[in-house]
Parts: sequence; C-alpha cells; structure tokens
Amino acid sequence: MPIEQSTAQDNADREEPSERDRRPTLKTIAQLTGLGITTVSRALKDGPELSLATRARVREIADQLGYRPHRAGVRLRTGRTYVIGLILDQNNTVAEFERRIILGVSRVLAHTDYHLVVMPLMQNADLMEPIRYFVETAAADGLIFTHTQPRDERVRYLLERDFPFICHGRTKLGEPHPFYDFDNERFAVEAVQRLSERGRKRLLLIAPLPNLTCAGHMREGFYRAIADAGVEGEVLAGVHLDSDPAKFRLEAKRLASSPNAPDGIICANETRSLALVAGLQDGGLTVGEDVDVIGKDTSDLLDHVTPSIDSFYEDLIFAGEELARLLLMRIAGVAVDKLQTIAEPRFHRR
Repeated sequence: MPIEQSTAQDNADREEPSERDRRPTLKTIAQLTGLGITTVSRALKDGPELSLATRARVREIADQLGYRPHRAGVRLRTGRTYVIGLILDQNNTVAEFERRIILGVSRVLAHTDYHLVVMPLMQNADLMEPIRYFVETAAADGLIFTHTQPRDERVRYLLERDFPFICHGRTKLGEPHPFYDFDNERFAVEAVQRLSERGRKRLLLIAPLPNLTCAGHMREGFYRAIADAGVEGEVLAGVHLDSDPAKFRLEAKRLASSPNAPDGIICANETRSLALVAGLQDGGLTVGEDVDVIGKDTSDLLDHVTPSIDSFYEDLIFAGEELARLLLMRIAGVAVDKLQTIAEPRFHRR
C-alpha cells in the first residue's frame, strides 16, 4: 500500500489557525486584563456592581481586539437571542413610515446588545404568519408590529403565550397590553375645533381603513366634536386613507362640484392631502378661501406645498424610539400598565 506524502502546503494548512480560533473571546480579554472571565462578561454588560474604571478598561480592550459575542454561544448559555423582530406592513401609505420607525428603534437598540431584524408584511398577507414564525422558531426575544385592530388576533396570540411585544396602536381586547399610540381621537377633536373657529359649517372626515382601531378613535372624536361645535359633519364613504391617490383626486373634484360641498376637510395622511387639494382645485374651489383642509404629517412634505394647509404632526422617529424602549422594559419584566404611551398631536400652522 503506497504511503501518502504530506506536502509543505498541507502542513501549513494544518498549522494555520482557523478563523474561529483567531476570533477574540472572553478568555482572550480576561488574559489581557488579568480579570476573571465572569468579571469580563459582567463588564461588557455594563454591570453596575463593577467600577466605571473596570468597565471602561474591559470595553477598551474588547474594542481594540474587535471582540463580538458569539451569538449562538450566547443563546446556548442564556436561552436568549438578543434579537428584536420588527414587522412592518407594506400596505402603509404614510410618508417615510418604515424608514422613520426603523431609525427610531435602531437608535435605542444601538446602546444595547440587541440586534434588529425587520420583516416586511406583504400586501394582503396573513397577519399571523410572521408572528407565528418568530414565536414558534424562537427567532427573537420580543416583537414590534403596527396597524393594530380592535380584536387583533396577534395581540391575543402573544398574550396567551406570554411572549414580549409592543404594538403601534391599541386594541379593544379586555386584557391590557403594551402599546404606543398617537391620539387620533384628540387629533379629530382639535381639527374640528380649529375649522369651527374659522367659521366652517360643513365638515368632512376622510378616515383610515375601518378595520383599524385608529379609525374608530378618529370617528369617535370627530362625531363628538361636531356635536359640541354645533356644525354639520360626515365621514366620507367609499374612500379611505389607503385609497389610490388618483381616486382621492377624482373624489375631491366631485365633492368640489357638488351643490353642498364641504367647507372644511380633515385628512389624516399627508400624501393623500396633496391629492385632495389638487382635486378640490380641479373642481374650482380655492383652498384657504372656499374650503380649509387640515392634514396630519409625519415628515416635512407639507412644508413645500402651495397652497399651504395646516396639519397635526406625529413624530415617527420618537414613535420608534418609544416602541423599542417599552419593549425592552417588557422583556425586563416591567408591568404592562407602565408600558402604554399615547402621544399628543402637535399643531403645525402654515
């Protein structure tokens, strides 16, 4: 039987340490600092039981070495993924919604050991599919999702399994849950009040999709406010904030041409407000004279539109930050009643 001869390259390959062997570990940092591995681990987690000097020294060495925790090993040791899942509805028509929410969440997680995984929810997809994926595969320690519904099955499912989550919006389920929400009821009330103060008597609300909780809140505020102000008002049927802009424009033109056209319109979406204003002008109305429009903005888009319209602002970057903060608190075991934020609308006069 022939004997295989080892080449110099074979020997070099066997002697060359693997990428895994070269990667710095807690043991590497411990050897360089003279500290125990447990102490190094606690220092990297910013353990308050250690002095600031010790924590700073360990972090400096770790940064110099390019140390990164081995996530599979962390999961084996702790049972945690240190992943936050963010599920974003791609049906959304709010300007820069996804980018601003992601930016806000990322700002908070940047100061933690958590990583963000974004999963888009495609148009007309099953709402439960991404939720089940994260829970059943234990792919994350907590979830953030949007477009909440009154009897939202995602919330019920996660509550039953005691899986940490936070949603952008509330439900009408009996059991409390963590949420961040914009006060859409207050938005409608204040918009009606401002239009009424300008002498507007025939008001129209263009609301979100009726299956969303925010639509119910907005309608409730609108009807209460028009009753208090003693003015006429209705919610536009057949068109909602997710309707195509071309349909918006055609409907606005039809409204402008009607014998009893509204003289005050509330539209809680900045991109649809642009189509609305264009359609009103197509129908022969002058915005700011014949009719006033109050919108809702999440970016600076309405700052550059003529004729200008007033709006109420929702800070979506802050929303993302608050969603992340509240979720991390929930993961840490904070009670649900301390994890509910409702942001007040901020009026933007132009």
